[in-house]
Amino acid sequence: MPSDSSAAGSGRKKFPGKNRFTPETAEGSELRVPPHNMEAEEGLLAACLLDGGLEVITTCIEMQIQPECFFKEAHAQIYQTLLELYEIGDPIDEIVLFDTLQRKGIEEEVGGLAQIYHIQGRIETSAHAKYYAKIVHEKYLLRRLIRTSREATEACYQQQEDISVFIDKIESEIHHISSGRVSKTATPIKESLKDAVSDIHALLNNKQEASGVLSGFRDLDGMTYGFHPGQMIVLAARPSVGKTSLAMNFAEHAIIPDGGREPTGVLVFSLEMTAAQLAMRLICSRARVDMKRIRDRVASSDDQRQITQTVKELERTPLWIDDAADSTILDLRAKARRIDAKNRLGLIVIDYLQLVRGTDSRAPREQQIADISRGVKSLAKELDVPVVVLSQLNRESEKDNRDPRLSDLRESGSIEQDADVVFLLSRAKKRDDDESVEEGGLPGDVEQIKLIIAKQRNGPVGDIDLTFVRRYTRYENFQH
Repeated sequence: MPSDSSAAGSGRKKFPGKNRFTPETAEGSELRVPPHNMEAEEGLLAACLLDGGLEVITTCIEMQIQPECFFKEAHAQIYQTLLELYEIGDPIDEIVLFDTLQRKGIEEEVGGLAQIYHIQGRIETSAHAKYYAKIVHEKYLLRRLIRTSREATEACYQQQEDISVFIDKIESEIHHISSGRVSKTATPIKESLKDAVSDIHALLNNKQEASGVLSGFRDLDGMTYGFHPGQMIVLAARPSVGKTSLAMNFAEHAIIPDGGREPTGVLVFSLEMTAAQLAMRLICSRARVDMKRIRDRVASSDDQRQITQTVKELERTPLWIDDAADSTILDLRAKARRIDAKNRLGLIVIDYLQLVRGTDSRAPREQQIADISRGVKSLAKELDVPVVVLSQLNRESEKDNRDPRLSDLRESGSIEQDADVVFLLSRAKKRDDDESVEEGGLPGDVEQIKLIIAKQRNGPVGDIDLTFVRRYTRYENFQH
């Protein structure tokens, strides 16, 4: 049971920037005090006062302990003062702390020197500081969850804004609380160097063990070093050039990687094709079976055997396809959060950006696209996964008979601004002096496609040649 329920009293001065809790009465129940642990709070503050406190306060900061994590207002004031002393580098003990509280004029609010000595005497060693910090932080998260639930309930009775925006705000806050459970600290250079050398060897030896989600294409991975968490990757082209095929090849390589890597969870939002159509394309591409032979009902027994094996292989993969056609960016973010909460995602594909519905239908389309683009970038950062979003190009490159460029991104310049990486697909031009060669410079149904890396924040730009096998709707490494 909590040891100090009076801490929730209304007579106490509020800590700046905080929403303090007060006891509440549930229907049919007695007075309830929000979750807290006074012993852990006092133990943590005591640890901060032992041996100068710098090491313990450093640990607290790494564990995301903020003044608002403390339930008792006096404890929050003391911890805030300790942080201020830590920031200026002054030594920390009970005398320095009390002197600082006096200069701030709040020594009486925290209970005076007697209370500081009481807290300091709670423990004799700071050995259990991390354990105290963990308890304090967990209780704080529980209180935040209670407050968010209460505010959401009240807001439901007064809800006036668009329901999708309203729900997204609530889900975003819940996800923010959940992500607050995890803290990441710096790692020694020795570990980073080991990982970097492993990645370098993997790429040099053409193994699929580099960091990030690899595309599966040798030349592309050599320039991008994989798709990295938090990145917004735009794949743009004119219609029927092969955007969806290339994106599904990226997804395929993530869920069925080479080189012994672990499969990566992939979520595909298909706003143009149904899930069944996309699955059929994936099966035929993976099995290398001509889809036309299936539609014409002339598939061979070998084709059927390959399809059966491929289906069994794909059934075990961590791939999710959402084919809701009338989705907003808020819908996509909400669905991605839910799936990621149950099955950790490593890659998200959106096919394609211009089909995502704007949340405000009254806004100009360019403004809607800008909002959607920012939403995609926010999704990548929020879930810490790379997001590959397909986009249309305008007709200018076709009119001018040239390769596409960044300015050809359709409907909004914010796509270029938000993206970390931009790929542009371009068909090689047909040569007028050679009628025996198909479009793309290669014979038969094999086509050469140029993949232009038009933007890359942390790497080079340039062109890459890929081979597109039309009968399988599949991209492969170009043989130089």
